[in-house]
Amino acid sequence: MKHVGERIREVRKVRKMSVKQLADAVAISVSTLQKYENGQRVVPPAMLTHLARALRVGPTHLTGQPYINGAETEEQAQAVIPELRRVLLTYDNPDDLPIPARPLPVLAAETEAVSALRRDSKYVPMGPLLPGLLSELTHTALNGDTATARRPGAPIEPAQREAFRHLAICYRAVNSLAHKLGYHDLSLTAVERVQWAADCSGDPLMQATAGYLKAGAMVRMGSYSSARRLLRGLMDEVERMAPERSLTDAHLAVIGSMLLKLAILEVRDGYEGRAQDWLAAARSYAGRLPGDSLHYETSFGPSNVKIHEVAMLIDSGDTEQALARVRQWGAEQDKEEWEPPTDLARERSSHHYIDVAAAKLATGDRAGSYQDLTRARQLAPHHTRFHPTVRSTAATLVRLDRAQDDTLAGFARWAGV
Repeated sequence: MKHVGERIREVRKVRKMSVKQLADAVAISVSTLQKYENGQRVVPPAMLTHLARALRVGPTHLTGQPYINGAETEEQAQAVIPELRRVLLTYDNPDDLPIPARPLPVLAAETEAVSALRRDSKYVPMGPLLPGLLSELTHTALNGDTATARRPGAPIEPAQREAFRHLAICYRAVNSLAHKLGYHDLSLTAVERVQWAADCSGDPLMQATAGYLKAGAMVRMGSYSSARRLLRGLMDEVERMAPERSLTDAHLAVIGSMLLKLAILEVRDGYEGRAQDWLAAARSYAGRLPGDSLHYETSFGPSNVKIHEVAMLIDSGDTEQALARVRQWGAEQDKEEWEPPTDLARERSSHHYIDVAAAKLATGDRAGSYQDLTRARQLAPHHTRFHPTVRSTAATLVRLDRAQDDTLAGFARWAGV
């Protein structure tokens, strides 16, 4: 299997660019780019976006997603993709149901189960639930058991609004599944469906959260100015929602998540001062909450602020400072390194360990890097297995492993390297 660096080199040659020309285009040294191309160093997510833009390809072209090799061809999570494409295509004109949709309370309970699976990155059991649930919710939301779409401008009843709200949550689950598996076209379609369902739900915070998801997709594609405008506009809208500017915990969590997204955006766009300002604002909002929270499918609180702070430092290239923060916070827990709370969404925690593993590899700590990859796997195996940074990190560890450790090689095979 080709690593990211090999794909960068291939596209660079197709574009008839020298190593120096590409390095200059993304403001890094020639030696750094050579290490990326040779697989000696993991390409950070921010740099991957810059390289993709400079090479005029999508980021997934460089990561090789979607990953379909080895045992993954048999994964239920992969097998459900064609059915999800069909359901998302017919979102406002669904196929007939073979039997009537189940009662809305039953659908709501299954939606909550899907939401919990999404937060814990359990894509394999989650995936098969989505097509049928989406179809039933769509018929309920459109107020009928036929394929007739709701007439534009027709009033939406309270039960329909609730169904649309659950639809938005399920479409978000599709977005997560598609994004993690590397089907980014389907992920973008799901984001648009989240916005449609949220608008129909009439819930302003759900609508704002849908906009936040769209901004996240923009950041991943390197559309920083568009994402910046969208996020700042959304934050203003949410602040205007609160009566007499008295923000509830839900308002605080939604705005806080947007602040963290802005912080990551600014780091990736090269504005570290702005990023620190947004991070400080997010920390202030987190301090007004009783602890880590989950509102509108969004995890926010002091732990998530810490996770984003480490990610920002890694994105900016300051891996030493990122690891110093992890050790500093660990000392406050009487531990060698900081550990996210056990009740935090597993996807968030596993993402943190994946980031730290890449940072440790960059500083030469191969043993520590592998240890954090295994922690990520223990927390959220499906998320870890399909994460491009995991594959790059594991592949680099194997290439640098002169002892040919069977345990490390086994992990790499499991990750699809």
